[in-house]
Amino acid sequence: MVRKQRMKLVIFGANGPTGRLVTRQALAEGHTVTAVTRRPDTFPKDSLRLRVAGADALDLGAVDDVVAGHDRVISTLGVPYTREPVSVFSQSARNIVAAMSRHGLRRLVCVTSIGVHPELAPEERFFFRKVVGPILLAMGRPLYEDARRMEEIVRATDLDWTIVRPSGLFDATTVTDYRIAVAPQRLAGMFTSRTDLADVLLREATEDRHVGACIEVITNQGTPNYAQVFLKEALRIGK
Repeated sequence: MVRKQRMKLVIFGANGPTGRLVTRQALAEGHTVTAVTRRPDTFPKDSLRLRVAGADALDLGAVDDVVAGHDRVISTLGVPYTREPVSVFSQSARNIVAAMSRHGLRRLVCVTSIGVHPELAPEERFFFRKVVGPILLAMGRPLYEDARRMEEIVRATDLDWTIVRPSGLFDATTVTDYRIAVAPQRLAGMFTSRTDLADVLLREATEDRHVGACIEVITNQGTPNYAQVFLKEALRIGK
């Protein structure tokens, strides 16, 4: 049996729901992790291979400090739906790629969204494709516009990057037999579990899958009712 290489990973957005899952899974597989968060006091320190770094991804100096000495970088940074202008995706991407270039790191895996492209898969359910999907895209326009800028920044580099585009996120307990498609191929499916997303991010970062590609990941098992998710996200606008 081939033993997997143990790596030093730095994870931005580690204190979010997906970031915590990636961190936990990476530690379970024997990797060393630097979890980057603006609120280090709230992050559980339960492994000798875990370092919690208090840093803001919008601060270039702080990003430069935490990136140094690592093998791979994962970004799970994101924001909820909002009507206000968003710059978290693009500014953090500029800082991360600059720090990686400065320190000679090559592998970057980051999260955006299938919402960066307004055309939904033609196989998608009619009601979602014509009614729910367009409403959600309109609600999240500032978010998706900045995520698109992030993708442009990352794709313009000479790094070994992979951009992961999930659909609507929900919580689950186990990894499923999720589906992946490489852009420009589109997948029908309204949801991605955070557990599946975390697994994809770790596989991409540590096994060098889909280098130089944008990929979609879709969960088809145990998915929630989209009307409930729609209401939940609608009520979170601006919060």
